Amino acid sequence: QKINSGGFAAAIWAHVYLAMTHLNKEANHDIKERYLTPSISGDKIGCLCITEPFGGSDVAGMRTTAEKKGDTYILNGSKTFITNGVYSDYLVVAAKTAPELGGKGMSIFLLDRDMPGINATKLDKLGWRASDTGEISFDNVKVPKENLLPNKSGLGAPLMCLDSARFGIAWGAIGAAMDCYDTALRYSKERMQFGKPIGQFQLQQKKLAEMITEITKAQLMALRLGQLKNEGKATSAQISMAKRNNVDMAIKIAREARQILGGM
Repeated sequence: QKINSGGFAAAIWAHVYLAMTHLNKEANHDIKERYLTPSISGDKIGCLCITEPFGGSDVAGMRTTAEKKGDTYILNGSKTFITNGVYSDYLVVAAKTAPELGGKGMSIFLLDRDMPGINATKLDKLGWRASDTGEISFDNVKVPKENLLPNKSGLGAPLMCLDSARFGIAWGAIGAAMDCYDTALRYSKERMQFGKPIGQFQLQQKKLAEMITEITKAQLMALRLGQLKNEGKATSAQISMAKRNNVDMAIKIAREARQILGGM
């Protein structure tokens, strides 16, 4: 069944490209068995907690901390705009560690939803209501040391995940543009003016031709980027450029499709 919902897509995208990516690349075998396997089957849903109230893209300015005490880490801080944050079964959380290094270390932790000290509040949104977005606070949450994802630390951990997120958005924007184009194309064949469908007028044909050309260009860029990613050759710059280009393309096509639909 086809679901035309950016919100629904965002919920799946955040689970797969954000939470599961970290587990796949950074977790040990035991964690993968307990969390990644049920994540693939859909029995568990995860979220990634990076963005904070006082810093969006400024990952280095993160204020959430994890202090090591014996066999546990004590987590304190807050995250916001977290997709799947309210309903997820587990949380992949970035926090500052290693206070002996001036608090500049960065680590990734895996938290179960029912750990004491975790509180989540759903945020009201204008759109994408099929995707819940939450604000999460951590009040002296005790995290076992084995829940520290061992294979990545420092700024590279959260930044790696942002590459995966941008890669997903580069594809998702194409889907949105394709739906807008398809809607405009079908309407242009049905809407009658001056005795014929508006799609038979060259002005509308020019709009549609330019739309599908831009979509095809974006598809080719994303396809090549995917090939490079599979080969381990895709760079952060290439991924960012694909996201920027394809999102800009989708916005313009949405506006042009709206012009074709007119009052409808």
